[in-house]
Amino acid sequence: MPPKARITKEQIVSAGLELARQAGPEAINARAVASRLGCSTQPVFSNYAAMDALQQDVLAAAAALAQRYMDPSARPDLPPYKAAGMGYIRFAAEEPALFRWVYMRDRSAERHSDDRAENAWVIRLIMEKTGLDEEQAWLFHLETWLFVHGVAATLATGYVDWDEALISDMLTDVFQGLRARFAGKGGS
Repeated sequence: MPPKARITKEQIVSAGLELARQAGPEAINARAVASRLGCSTQPVFSNYAAMDALQQDVLAAAAALAQRYMDPSARPDLPPYKAAGMGYIRFAAEEPALFRWVYMRDRSAERHSDDRAENAWVIRLIMEKTGLDEEQAWLFHLETWLFVHGVAATLATGYVDWDEALISDMLTDVFQGLRARFAGKGGS
């Protein structure tokens, strides 16, 4: 008798990601994952004693997928800052359930890190492209990000269905408008 195929942790996370993608994170449980993998629940429980741990690994996989969407190198046809924003919006449009889980869940109990440290490359890029100082570049980014997140949230919830060209034009308008406003405050 041939040995049973080994179900890996990566396969379990991948199955959980598919479940979250199709039915939201609440669909992730041992039975559903095992069913998707065509196995018993034993391999799931061998790798995850608690479903919270599996959900956290699947959430991390969803966040990593979001980061790949936002990688500026994925859109070499756009300036890097715009490419990251358009990638965030595209993630929301193409993966609405995952977007809502990663970016629209209740995070009030989570510990927040210093976003400036996480976004240092963005701040430097804005400073280079606009001539703004670090504080102005940070505020510029916050305002741009709030716009980008708003567009993404409306797409992820099905409230609007705008095409990429319109969104790209709007993002350019926001960038140019903020640059003009901040230039009036002492930036170049």
